[in-house]
Amino acid sequence: MRPVTATAAAVTTLLGVGAAAVAAGRYASDTVLKAQPGRPLPGDPRLTVHATAPGRLTLTRSLASLRPGTYGLLGSGVHAVVGPVLDDIPHTADTVVRRLEYVSHGDLAPGTRLRLTPQLHSGDPAVALGLEHGDVDVPGELGTLPAWFVPGARDTWVITVHGLGTTREHPMNLMRFLSAQQFPVLNLAYRGDLGAPRSPDGLGHLGDSEWRDLDAAIRYAVRYGAERVVLHGWSTGASMALHAAAASPLRDRISGLVLDSPVLDWETTLRNLATAHSIPRLLLPLAVRAAEGSTGLHGDRLLEAADPNALRVPTLIFHGPDDTVAPWRPSRELARRRPELITLHTVRFAPHAAMWNVDPAGYEEILRRFLTPLM
Repeated sequence: MRPVTATAAAVTTLLGVGAAAVAAGRYASDTVLKAQPGRPLPGDPRLTVHATAPGRLTLTRSLASLRPGTYGLLGSGVHAVVGPVLDDIPHTADTVVRRLEYVSHGDLAPGTRLRLTPQLHSGDPAVALGLEHGDVDVPGELGTLPAWFVPGARDTWVITVHGLGTTREHPMNLMRFLSAQQFPVLNLAYRGDLGAPRSPDGLGHLGDSEWRDLDAAIRYAVRYGAERVVLHGWSTGASMALHAAAASPLRDRISGLVLDSPVLDWETTLRNLATAHSIPRLLLPLAVRAAEGSTGLHGDRLLEAADPNALRVPTLIFHGPDDTVAPWRPSRELARRRPELITLHTVRFAPHAAMWNVDPAGYEEILRRFLTPLM
């Protein structure tokens, strides 16, 4: 009986270990896929306010606080916007001084803890930008999707869709520019966002199912006068745009794609996010498997959507090698295989979905040149 007992005990132990591993993988996957929209992505350190002066903010010195460009700052009850580093202002070796553009709410008292975000604005287009807009309801498969509509004279609409770690306030970075070009802009909130229906499983799908909400926005735009649409997506919003261009029944109305920091390899992105959440390396394969099982994520669908041979419309990609969430190499390979249709603008020193933040004027000029033939 002893060998039988020993074998049974070993099997029970293995089953217990296996069940624990599966549970741990599921926990790791859910930690990433249940991330709340608008919460800054993990990985960047929190910065401490050391001092303020008119037009200046002194922060903890780090790779994040030294990034070039313009960023939002988020903390508990605080939102502000900072511009470039001011190297000529005296500072200590462990601090950096940036130009303080404005504080939209809260107090930047010394000791305040903050994170950088690519999302500059807070509120709606009227409050944040002074732009006339309408609050519209887009009928989606799960229910009503709230959106902001900024009118324009052209019959080509731009539909904007945010990605990981941001909300529909993020595309407002470009709304003044797009409005000045006279494009009607439809800025969408999709499943899981504040005010939008919840995904049935409560998880994000990295664009794999969310794209159907973007398809609903295309239908809305066509119903209300759009002859053509340009899809401009950030992060998973860029993945949604690719899915829509490949599978939407109205894909013939899509005249162009703008992809900022696109998630083209969801497994690597999931691993990167899990690592940033301090998930142990040994659990990463289990997290990927758990994500496939719980959400139905499948790499083949994204590969088909991002197949360079299947793309039929001009595509502009903003991406760079310093993106630690969505790898840059798939974007480079995509552009290499269809140079006559796809343009890659490489942006260095920019974190995920912050390509505009590094050089707003340069980004907008490249975008203007791309959009001009599509007007």
